[in-house]
Parts: sequence; C-alpha cells; structure tokens
Amino acid sequence: MKLSRLVTREIFHRKMNFFLTLAGVSLAVTCVLATLAAMRSYDLNSDKIIAKMEADTQAQMKKLEDDIRKTMKGLGFNIYIFPKDQDMSEVYDQGYASKTMPEEYATTLANSKIVTVNHLLPSLTQKLEWPEKKRTVILIGVRGEVPLAHRDPKSPLIDPVKKGELVIGYELHRSLEIKAGDEVTFKGKKFKVGKTHPERGTKDDITIWMNLTECQELLGKIGRINAIQALECNCATLDRLGEIRAELMQILPDTQITETGSTALARAESRNKAKETAKKQIAAAKANRVQMSKEREKFAGILLPIVLLFAMVWIAMLALMNVRERVTEIGVLRAIGVSAGIILSAFLSRAVLAGLLGAIAGVVDFALIYPFVKERFFQGVAMSEVVSGSEWIVALLAAPILAAVSAWLPSLMAAQKDPADVLRHD
Repeated sequence: MKLSRLVTREIFHRKMNFFLTLAGVSLAVTCVLATLAAMRSYDLNSDKIIAKMEADTQAQMKKLEDDIRKTMKGLGFNIYIFPKDQDMSEVYDQGYASKTMPEEYATTLANSKIVTVNHLLPSLTQKLEWPEKKRTVILIGVRGEVPLAHRDPKSPLIDPVKKGELVIGYELHRSLEIKAGDEVTFKGKKFKVGKTHPERGTKDDITIWMNLTECQELLGKIGRINAIQALECNCATLDRLGEIRAELMQILPDTQITETGSTALARAESRNKAKETAKKQIAAAKANRVQMSKEREKFAGILLPIVLLFAMVWIAMLALMNVRERVTEIGVLRAIGVSAGIILSAFLSRAVLAGLLGAIAGVVDFALIYPFVKERFFQGVAMSEVVSGSEWIVALLAAPILAAVSAWLPSLMAAQKDPADVLRHD
C-alpha cells in the first residue's frame, strides 16, 4: 500500500482528530506572531515617542533658554573691563573709573574670537556739575553695542543714545519737571530730551545718558573711554571669572576685569538648571522604555514556551488517541505485510501535514485579523514593521517540525505494535 494513499485515508477516516491537530497548530502560530508583533510595536512606538520627546524638549529648551536669556538680560551687564592702572577702590567708592583707555579696545575685542562674553558696550562716565540746573549729575556717554565679528548680531541690551539727545534719570526729570521732547541746555549746548526713565532706586535716577562722541567732546576726552561693559556667556564651570579673565587678558593685557557675582551666578545657574532638567526628563523616559521593554521580553519569554509546550502536548495527545483508536487497523495492516516504517511514516506524515496546514492557517488568520486590531493592541504600527518576511517563513517551517516531534512517540508506539498480539485480543 502506498504511503500517500495510507495518509489520505487516515486523514479522511479521522477528520475531527486531524482538524483538532490543525487548529492547535494554527492557534499556537497566531499566538506566537501576535506576541512578537506586540513587543515590536511597543518598541517602535516607544522609540517614536522618545524621538518626538527629544525633538519637543530641544525645541522647548531653546525657547526656555531664549526666555531665560531675555530675563537675565534684565539683570544688566555683569562683566566690566577697566584700565589696568585703575584703583578699584575708587571705582567701588564713586561708581566709575577716573582712568581712561582707548575706545579702540572695544573694537579690538569685538574683532577677536572671544567666546566667554558678548554685548560689548564702551562707555565714558564722570560725575560733574550741571551748571544750568545747579545739580550734581552722573554723565554717561554710550554708543551702540559693538557687534562681535564672528557671531550673529544680537539684540542690544540698551538702545544707543542719538546725537543731540539726552536720556534723563527719574530724580532729575521729576525734580526739574523735564519731559520727553523738551529742549534743555547742558554745559552750554542744547539737547533734546529723547527719553526719561522711571524710578529705579539706584544712581541711575541722577544719571544723564549722552551719545559717546558728544560726551567725549564735552569732557575733552576724544577717543577715550573708562569702561567696557559686557555680558557673560553661559559658563558651567565654577571658575567662570577665571576663564573670562584668561581669555580677555590675552587680547587686552592693559586692562583688568571684574564681575558682579550674584548676577552672573543667577544667569549661569538658571540656564544650566534648565538644560539639566531637560536631560533628566529624556533620560528618565529612556530608562522607563528600557524597563518596560525588559518586562515585556520577560513576559514573552514565559508565554511563548508555555504556548509551544501546550501545542506540542495537544498534538501528542491527539496522536496518542488516534493510535489507540486504530490499534486493530494497525494490526491488520501489519498482518498483510505493511512494514513498521510505513506505519511510522504515515503517522508522522499526517502530523507534518497538519503542522504545515495549521501554520498556513495561523499566518492567514493573523494577517486577516491584524488590520482590525492594530490600533488597539499594536500601537497602530504597520504589520510589515512588526513581522518580517523571514519570520513568516520560519513560522511555516517550524510548525511542521514541532508537530512531527510531538507525534513521534505515539507514532513509534503504533509502528512497534505486534500484529499477532493485537489480533489475538481483538
């Protein structure tokens, strides 16, 4: 009797048993593919979420840094460059330097490749008498900020004073009843009041700001300044001032540098804290993703072996039931000359065929069901991204092999039946 004919008759004679074997394989294949797809879809989706979070965080960080930078600008300049021979106790006492240095120092600094400071503002400051009003004032000559040649232009911290105009502090314009747009005379020269400041509660309230060139002419100090003000760039090191001094002293050795510590510290700490917070958020999200992925892998490592073991036991039990139900038939076949090898091959072939058809059914079931459940269970990820072509092939090849292994012992038992013993009892 041919093997193919024997297998065909076996299947059609035990349709339910064959169908249950096929259904067990199909369910196992579907479950394995679904588990792999769930893990892959979670990883892909979490990767996208983290990538989006990083992009959003970087955008938020840039905005936050811009906001902090704008806020910190309100604290004013925090780096001051004075002439080298200036007595700093005099500066601390009267609020400005009596020594002067060339205005070109600001240009020299701007044309260098400095990285620790920006917003360079040369100025000339002196306390003097406003003879026309008989008031002691602080006169500050300023020009527009000197742009750094190697950087993009930045919005200035203060607006330059136009020629022919003055900016008046609160106490002066309040007590002298001066308003913006008025014309005043200062040391014999007429000026228009371009702006008046609100109360600040500092020496600014008795200060007059003037265009630097006109101030130099009025004080007889053409081309001279007594300070360069600057804004410190964000520096995360503890010795910020040391770094700034080391860089600036190489460019302007005939100067000395001071820093208003509290302002600089607030600026640096605010920016660095914002950066650190963003980094911690991203790191926490990545750590959570890794932890969740490990937990899912652990769960899959338990579930998949259980599913495969259950399927193999199911196939083995059905094969054993089939053998027991066909003891008499097996005895007759052996008695008429069918070899044990043919009997073994018939039962194994039946198992392999059930495994192959079950794998095909499982693959088809998964492919048909996936579009309807991908949003709910698979994060909306496309099926091609969670199951590769090679994995489809592995599923189709592995299922028949596992089915044959599961049916091996029951098939071997059937092949080893002694026909004389079987027929004597039946």
